[in-house]
Amino acid sequence: MHADHHLMQQITLDIGIPLAPTLENFFAGPNAEVVSHLRQWLHGSTHGAERSALACFIAGAPGSGKTHLVSALAHALQEKGESVGILRPNSSAVADFDPAWSAVVLEDVHALDAPLQHTAFNWFVNAQSYQRAVFATGNMVPRALALREDLRTRLGGGHIFQLQALTETQVRTVLRNSARLRGLVLGDEVLDFVLHRFSRDLGNLMPLLTALDHFALQTQRAITIPFIKTMLERL
Repeated sequence: MHADHHLMQQITLDIGIPLAPTLENFFAGPNAEVVSHLRQWLHGSTHGAERSALACFIAGAPGSGKTHLVSALAHALQEKGESVGILRPNSSAVADFDPAWSAVVLEDVHALDAPLQHTAFNWFVNAQSYQRAVFATGNMVPRALALREDLRTRLGGGHIFQLQALTETQVRTVLRNSARLRGLVLGDEVLDFVLHRFSRDLGNLMPLLTALDHFALQTQRAITIPFIKTMLERL
């Protein structure tokens, strides 16, 4: 791993203002099918059709975008004035299932401990009873997960999408487009430097972009290789 990777771990998302995850600012690339599925589900009730209550499982490696997708879905529902039940591995105060929820989101189910797996199963059963969809993410497809059997079976009973990794060219496009949305310009030399020094994992690169944005605003400087080196020295 490149030496600067450890510095990347120190860059947190509260540096600058991260862009809110939306289905529109997710670079679909080879994963257009899952984005289309989420968009159709989200707008189902708008067009007079009932939203499907089938489960949807999104599998992918760290940084592949699975958290972005379910966060974007939850954000879109909340924008419509709807509520969502969200369970994560770091969830502490866990609520009971609420029939008012439009959907349930179970993030990184591979990392849920036994009590949280119990909660996830409870939410899943209730969601099925109330005809609410469940959107779950994990690092592998359900059949390969080491989870309690009743939960694993339910997670594998609906739509399953395996996110494909982006090529380096596609990662460059994501970074360039995300930078443009922030009013930043990343030249080819800067992109070469960033992709050489850091993991191509977008989960790491997007916080870096947020930090660059914040630092550029503070210093009123253009994004150049010396600029990035200066920022890393100050972290």
